[in-house]
Amino acid sequence: MDVDHPEDDQRWDRVKRGETEIERLDRNWNSLLQELRVVQTGVQLLTGFLLTLPFQQRFDVLDQRMRIAYLVTVGCSVGATVLLIAPVGIHRLLFRRHRLQVLVKAAHRCAFAGLALLGLALTGVTAIIFVAVAGTTAGVIAGVCALTLFTFFWWALPLALRTRGM
Repeated sequence: MDVDHPEDDQRWDRVKRGETEIERLDRNWNSLLQELRVVQTGVQLLTGFLLTLPFQQRFDVLDQRMRIAYLVTVGCSVGATVLLIAPVGIHRLLFRRHRLQVLVKAAHRCAFAGLALLGLALTGVTAIIFVAVAGTTAGVIAGVCALTLFTFFWWALPLALRTRGM
């Protein structure tokens, strides 16, 4: 769904796909569910891993700055988990209320925000692990590399592809 020109997408779907508005919303909802299935397990595993980290013997290797980075990373991971699972709760509450358009829009926004937080959480965990294993310089470099990769592949590249002519 093109956020910039949704009416163009709807017209294209009607003409090229022969879809009604309801069929388009059903397709969009199913696409979103498939995307969420891909990330939900991973984000849940990441969050579980992060929640057990303070109970490991080597956790005390982290200085105060890295402990703050750890807490921020946990916050991002928990936030990502909440946002990437939220469409299920929204669907349950809106089930049989004929609010498919509201559901698809809300789920889209939750997924977008959840992916942003997941990218930050993965960046944080990458930096923390590199600091613990190889030192601060390696941790900063690894964190910057991870953030660069997530920014490029999850944001810049899709935006470039979206604005490119068909």
